[in-house]
Amino acid sequence: MNVKINDTVLVITGKYAGRKGKVLATSPKKGTVLVEGVNINKKSKKARKANDVSKIVEQEGPIDVSNVMVVCDACSAPVRVKYAFNGDKKYRVCPKCGAALDKAYAGKAKSAAKKEEPKKRVRKRAKKEEGAPDSGDKAEE
Repeated sequence: MNVKINDTVLVITGKYAGRKGKVLATSPKKGTVLVEGVNINKKSKKARKANDVSKIVEQEGPIDVSNVMVVCDACSAPVRVKYAFNGDKKYRVCPKCGAALDKAYAGKAKSAAKKEEPKKRVRKRAKKEEGAPDSGDKAEE
């Protein structure tokens, strides 16, 4: 499942297509997500105590995870999630701008995306001894 809690997602199909919202909950086994302000259902709530009042409550219903796309925070575009590795850790990356979608790896993904050129190797030359004759120098002979 590419979607996690607190991600911003765009609904791409159905009655609420085009609406953006924050993910409130996920159900990986069912393959559904609860998105804030999407798939609103009315539920009647019965009074359980003497001083309570019965009422009709509006709450979000689950929608299939295939009907949403994650929105990248950096480029504000809905994207298919790609994965990158940092050692043994796997994290989500935006394929358009290279920014990390996981908050823990936000700073590390951009540095991994930009490849730095290796530094040039500089040879340290040994200093010549003053008293030793050079093989190329024939002035002393």
